[in-house]
Amino acid sequence: MPKKTIYEARIDHIQLLDEHGKLDEKLAKDTLTDDDVIFLYEQMSICRWLDEIAFKLQRSGRMGTYPQNKGQEAGPAGAGLALSRFGDRNWLVPCYRENIALFLNGLPMEKILLHWMGDERGNQIPELPGGVNILPIAIPIGTHPLHAVGIAYAKKYRGEKGVAVSFFGDGATSEGDAHEAMNFASAWKVPAIFFCQNNFWAISVPRSLQTGSETIVQKGLAYGMHCVQIDGNDIFASFKIMKEAIDRAIKKGEPTFIEAVTYRLGDHTTADDARRYRDEKEVEAWRKKDPLIRTRKYLESKKLWNDKKQADIEARAKEIVEGVVERAQGIEAPVFKDIFDSTFASLEGNEELLRQRATRRTNSLGQVPEQERLRA
Repeated sequence: MPKKTIYEARIDHIQLLDEHGKLDEKLAKDTLTDDDVIFLYEQMSICRWLDEIAFKLQRSGRMGTYPQNKGQEAGPAGAGLALSRFGDRNWLVPCYRENIALFLNGLPMEKILLHWMGDERGNQIPELPGGVNILPIAIPIGTHPLHAVGIAYAKKYRGEKGVAVSFFGDGATSEGDAHEAMNFASAWKVPAIFFCQNNFWAISVPRSLQTGSETIVQKGLAYGMHCVQIDGNDIFASFKIMKEAIDRAIKKGEPTFIEAVTYRLGDHTTADDARRYRDEKEVEAWRKKDPLIRTRKYLESKKLWNDKKQADIEARAKEIVEGVVERAQGIEAPVFKDIFDSTFASLEGNEELLRQRATRRTNSLGQVPEQERLRA
């Protein structure tokens, strides 16, 4: 039997705005307007300041562990704006480095702080004015793409014209759940979009140890998906490719796998010290590719930004974030009853019994002392 090629594939890497602020005008046609770029730059600046303040809140004991988004704002910014404009009642299924995408689609900023303060009310997502549905942040790695596929299947079943987008990191592609989600999405042809933020480090494990494949995105080829890699620090590329993915999902019912190549400039979380495992030269090289720096360079090259505007947005960011912190810290403390109200549909008169069981003491072996058992 003669030898024959049975499969060939090509994956494109898309960059419209380079690290020097130079834009490919031809590729960028019909993407972001000047007003859009100014708006996204301002929003990224505000989120960057929120990151800094959240870090200080954790260090001062006013908040639990927090994962900074610093350096990864552009991918979720462009994608988040596209989600707010295209499709109908889209669903955003987040990990924990997509703050700006959540905010662009109407989530109050204090919800993020409440979540990391350990207040479950941070996960109570209100009816949002932008028409995008948002699920609570998923902390387990790689589990939530399955949720997005289920939502996308429901949309297909109901004949609704919207998409479900899951954001996750490169480390999630080492988890079986993510691959099951991609397989189901492609086999069922549902309007799901997978947005992988490849920041080169899954906690302390480098991408080179996560996979033997040359790219993360090529994994989607095995499931028959459209795959594309973008410069994750480029708001133009992120907006353009997300718009195209939404269009593909709605018109053809086909999922898309997007790999956004970026870098986390901070630690994995405030419980981590990346200096133990990362070369400072690598970090410094990526600082030059900072999405805020390149976006500002672009705006300055078009005479759309100057030092006065920069000072204004920095002052505005501080004012906005100060208000966010005040609202998060000023909310009335949760009460014991909230545990049950958010767990059971009805307590049916058993609230006191549940209270007793929840407050009983145990000994060093995890056993309830006899006097406590008799009291309950």
